[in-house]
Amino acid sequence: METYNRTSDDFILIGLFSPSRIGLFLFMFIVLIFLMALFGNLSMILLIFLDTHLHTPMYFLLSQLSFIDLNYISTIVPKVASNFLFGNKSISFIGCGIQSFFFLTLAVAEALLLTSMAYDRYVAICFPLHYPIRISKRVCVLMITGSWIMGAINSCAHTTYALHIPYCRSRAINHFFCDVPAMLTLACIDTWVYEYTVFVSTTLFLVLPFIVIACSYGRVLFAVYHMNSAEGKKKAYSTCSTHLTVVTFYYAPFVYTYLHPRSFRSPTEDKALAVFYTILTPMLNPLIYSLRNKEVMEALRRVTQRLCSVKM
Repeated sequence: METYNRTSDDFILIGLFSPSRIGLFLFMFIVLIFLMALFGNLSMILLIFLDTHLHTPMYFLLSQLSFIDLNYISTIVPKVASNFLFGNKSISFIGCGIQSFFFLTLAVAEALLLTSMAYDRYVAICFPLHYPIRISKRVCVLMITGSWIMGAINSCAHTTYALHIPYCRSRAINHFFCDVPAMLTLACIDTWVYEYTVFVSTTLFLVLPFIVIACSYGRVLFAVYHMNSAEGKKKAYSTCSTHLTVVTFYYAPFVYTYLHPRSFRSPTEDKALAVFYTILTPMLNPLIYSLRNKEVMEALRRVTQRLCSVKM
């Protein structure tokens, strides 16, 4: 291993589990989650596209969330599966940079998109008469484009830094993907300046959006509490609880990992928490938004009936 690390620019990904019976079971479980995520997110995108009743700003944003999740999990799991099946845990220097770039871009884009979705619900419930003006199609496109651009800019900065520092220790990254903080443990220079930028980025793109989301839903719940319509209250509570479940699953482990000092974390803990926001969340999002959403279930029924009538 040491000889290989000194003579090659490739990194070695230690992986998520060892080649054992338990490892095989976990591998099959991860593959199952991956397939469910692909099916769920693709189904959500197609359903929103096919059913005209879902051609609203809320579901337009939701389709973008499914698109991000689809790419998000596809950036991580195929390489994890390949490493386990073929035993070749190496990843090229450039390949590691590409994976890191897409991971960070998609991670920030999803965080900002979830904030946009919270703002959408805030305006819809607290200012229903202003909703068509404040949340127009143009505004939705701007929010989505802004999420992608900010994610790409942040990702470029972090990935460029990671690819230009000298690595003089073992090339074995104790993670299952090219996470920049895990890569920097192999650097032979002091990276305290970069760790400060990670703190700033996490605050800007995770902590502040989470605070905005929490304030938005706090205001929404206050408005819902004063509603006279029992049906309206039920629908609003259902929507808010759905969004908050998604936000908690995504933000909590992310913020804990990136704000917790490295000296107080272990690689095993980092990998376990990373499973939540890289693998579980992309699978859970379409399930949560479909099973707990009456409009989505009705749209699924309409599209299914339409397809069956076409076949007949």
